[in-house]
Amino acid sequence: MNSPLTILTIPAFADNYLWIIHNGSKAIVVDPGDATPILHALRQHHLTLSAILLTHHHADHIGGVSALLKDHQDDQKIPVYGPANDGISSVTHPLSEGQRIVLTDVNLQLEVIDVPGHTAGHIAYYAPDQRWLFSGDTLFAGGCGRLFEGTPAQMLHSLDKLSRLPSETAVYCAHEYTLSNLRFALAVEPDNHPLRDRLQREQEKRDQGLPTVPSNIGLERATNPFLRSREATVIHRLLHERNLTDASDEAANFGVLREWKNQFV
Repeated sequence: MNSPLTILTIPAFADNYLWIIHNGSKAIVVDPGDATPILHALRQHHLTLSAILLTHHHADHIGGVSALLKDHQDDQKIPVYGPANDGISSVTHPLSEGQRIVLTDVNLQLEVIDVPGHTAGHIAYYAPDQRWLFSGDTLFAGGCGRLFEGTPAQMLHSLDKLSRLPSETAVYCAHEYTLSNLRFALAVEPDNHPLRDRLQREQEKRDQGLPTVPSNIGLERATNPFLRSREATVIHRLLHERNLTDASDEAANFGVLREWKNQFV
């Protein structure tokens, strides 16, 4: 009989979240940018590392991989799953859109979604049975990642894919950026009442030292401006606040919105 799966939230650096999916004995680690807190959590909870999942190549997501593999070098070889086209040398199982992986040690199935924009080869992992999404730095609670390597059109398309997931899908993103994201969202849609309510709830969580992640897709659709860039309220704001002159190009509109966020204080 399989034990139910649990997700541990592992804070790292200033604002990262690393994720450990486990069944009480075996564990899967998502985006281990730092090995130290991961190793501590594994030992504290008496878990055996079974696999590593990576979403993209940035150091705060992959920096702990070599130390984790070294720590487990006497064990059976740990598979490292990750994007096929994002330049990560430690990946042993390269993945791309449409592939499905089965992690038998914890009885977890994951679908792979290509979500370029933040990086050229970024992927996300979706667990259809549990309705979990590990979105890396593509979709954040209340926001999205910067366009370091991709285009506005790519990021818009990537977010469209994620926004079509079921509303109850829990969004396990990689950073605690929620309050700053929601403050920007409120500048974009000052009359969005669900957004105002959300900002208050999330502020209360942070005041208690609690994480605001996971979010869920339904909440993001209602309050995240980057999933709402086609909404009339958002377009109106871009026309009046960012000197947008032609609202007919959806990707260009998204790019203006993302650039506004880059400059927002």
